[in-house]
Amino acid sequence: MKKYIAEFIGTFWLVLGGCGSAVLAAAIPDGNNNQLGLGFLGVAFAFGLTVLTMAFAVGHISGGHFNPAVSFGLWAGKRFQGSQLLPYIIAQVLGAIGAGLIIYLIASGKTGFALSGSNPLATNGYGEHSPGGYNLFACLITEVIMSFMFLMIILGSTDRRAPVGFAPIAIGLGLTLIHLISIPVTNTSVNPARSSGVALFAGTEHIAQLWLFWVAPIVGALLAGWLYEAVFAEPKEITTQQELERIS
Repeated sequence: MKKYIAEFIGTFWLVLGGCGSAVLAAAIPDGNNNQLGLGFLGVAFAFGLTVLTMAFAVGHISGGHFNPAVSFGLWAGKRFQGSQLLPYIIAQVLGAIGAGLIIYLIASGKTGFALSGSNPLATNGYGEHSPGGYNLFACLITEVIMSFMFLMIILGSTDRRAPVGFAPIAIGLGLTLIHLISIPVTNTSVNPARSSGVALFAGTEHIAQLWLFWVAPIVGALLAGWLYEAVFAEPKEITTQQELERIS
């Protein structure tokens, strides 16, 4: 249960910090027709910082997935038990929904608030709900490739042959870079829980597009997990020898 609570809190923080920064702090009018706020770059860093901080905070408890696609990718890479997939995903989605609700309650407290525009509450989308107007195919490819690379970063930086203690930094910066590339295309998902947590409060049009942001990230993550295990995994004979040396 500690693992599930950690995944709930970690995913809650990811959505609150990432989507919250996009909704509440990305653009702030100063009264003189100027826009202040974090902007595109700031939102990208906000998402990266949520993962970095929670990976250090609770990663040692649950593994720091905070994302159903990551759980699937780690399972494909033989780093995670399949029996834990469902409870992890439930905890992640509930955490995301809780954060989506908090963002909605805060945002709706401002006079004139409305769920309008292509991406209200920092939702993800394709076609008319793509920030840059990208079509379904472009958005599909983007989400598959970005999720694939995200899992390659995670699998590589958490490999026991990698430098110890730096994985959260690599993963957080990796997620930042992913957002810098793909915010204009899909508003960046690579995380089915993140997409679901805000879409549920944004209306049926956004819920109807959620399928893409479940299918594409999970496909990309599975491909990365299988590839890493097949090509880069530590040879079993070396692992066995190292274990024997450690025991002796």
